[in-house]
Amino acid sequence: MAKLPQETIATILNLQARLLAGIDEAKAAEFAIFEQYGETEATATVLEQLQNAAERLRNPYSRFYTLLLRISESQPLASSAMLNLLAQTIELAQADADAVEATIREAKMDFNLP
Repeated sequence: MAKLPQETIATILNLQARLLAGIDEAKAAEFAIFEQYGETEATATVLEQLQNAAERLRNPYSRFYTLLLRISESQPLASSAMLNLLAQTIELAQADADAVEATIREAKMDFNLP
């Protein structure tokens, strides 16, 4: 198995947990808005934004899974291209998580959700 620094593995696992929590929170907000207000002209945009937010987090989560599996199967070392892709995925996942958290906060505020 190609070895990654423990710090990198911890960062990825923490990010995966954050991505899952974000997906859950986006879907919960989407459900709450739909249940309380239905799909109206006023809610259609925010419901779509929340669906897109969950999808935006699903992609890096899946990419981490695939990359970690491929890196763990690499012998004796992972390729530099794979490691670069992993680094890019970490950066993008952090940015996506931040952006989605802001989207969720805004939607909750707009519709008075806890």
